[in-house]
Amino acid sequence: MIEPTGVAADAATILFNLPDYHVISTSITAGRRQVIVETDELPGCPSCGVIASRRKERRLQRLRDIPVAGPVDVLWSKYRWYCEEPACDRLSFFESTPQVPRRSRSTSRLRDQLVDAVIRSGRPVSETAAGFAVSWWMVRAAVTEACLLKLPDVDKLSPRMLGIDEHRFRSVRYFQDPATKAWTRFEPWMTTIVDLDTGQVLGVVDGRDHKGVGEWLFARPLDWRLAVQVVAIDPSAAFRKALRMWLPRTAVAVDHFHLISLANQAMTETRQNLSQQVKGRRGRAIDKAWAHRMLLLRGGDTLSWRAALRLEEVFAVDDPTGTLRAVWKVKEQLRVLLRTGSLDDAAAAKTKLEELVKAAARPETNRLYRTVCRWWKEIEVLIITGATTGKVEANNTAIKNIKRTARGYRNAANYKSVILLRSAVRTAA
Repeated sequence: MIEPTGVAADAATILFNLPDYHVISTSITAGRRQVIVETDELPGCPSCGVIASRRKERRLQRLRDIPVAGPVDVLWSKYRWYCEEPACDRLSFFESTPQVPRRSRSTSRLRDQLVDAVIRSGRPVSETAAGFAVSWWMVRAAVTEACLLKLPDVDKLSPRMLGIDEHRFRSVRYFQDPATKAWTRFEPWMTTIVDLDTGQVLGVVDGRDHKGVGEWLFARPLDWRLAVQVVAIDPSAAFRKALRMWLPRTAVAVDHFHLISLANQAMTETRQNLSQQVKGRRGRAIDKAWAHRMLLLRGGDTLSWRAALRLEEVFAVDDPTGTLRAVWKVKEQLRVLLRTGSLDDAAAAKTKLEELVKAAARPETNRLYRTVCRWWKEIEVLIITGATTGKVEANNTAIKNIKRTARGYRNAANYKSVILLRSAVRTAA
């Protein structure tokens, strides 16, 4: 019969399950469980590496550890050892292990659990601290340490396609100048830079102007910038300016969702202005155009036959001049233009769009067409590459959930670290 020759661990050590340690005693003190542990192996000198064999003294060090079937007070019976190497300058040293490194007061498995709770489970730092009976500062320090150790170096990545979009960091603030007593409105925005191939957030910069994005791009190596082929943005002149300065050879694509949103905005403004001009008031529930206003914004090719009949009723009853129908055709033609698969088809769709804009003769559609003309090169890149800011918007939604769960952040550095680490962890998974 074959039996293992090693020494079997006792039941308390197996239940406690702390690597490199074994339980030497347990007790209940003041209603709390107390576990005293000791290391298994002889330590080596941190300076010369020689294994020690002679003890000098012993101390009990309190460790913060994960709850094991409830709160547990962990005490480490920690020894100071003599260094017996004559050539070593260190005379003695305290032992340390991977679970409790030098000068540490908590176990590595506790710090890992804290980071997992904040990053993977999405729990706020304050709730995590309360759940593990530690301080807020310890949880924050564990997350910061994880960012330094686990976040990949952006300069060593080779993204082929980038996406840039902004999100609001905090609510609007008003500041008063002490000298002039004038109030200034301040909107704290942040810009997210995402790898469109992997969906990972590469950087988060302050503001939504060309300066923040330009400084972030300038900090990247030249080879990194030359490897970027396409950048997808919303119709933001500030982002386009930064890209022309620091990525002049990169193709820029404008996101189709934002263009369609501008067309829907023109549709809504036309409906509102017509109601004021014709009826002298805003729309009401008795008005067909107001009651079915959402049908005007939906794609015409996605309407059911019932919805199409209701839309025709809107044009027949509430659009005697045909202006509303003309603007709706402009909006639909822009959708057709953005769905084209070649530059020739796009040019033909643009010509037809121009004719419909002239027929509508509305300031809203004229403004929309001028935007299309200003961004025509970027629209052509969109049609060729299909690059959109969809993954950036998905990350912005996750960022909003981070902010909502934590009920806001006051420290921008803490906010950025959680965003970057959570994105990196989810991308790796």
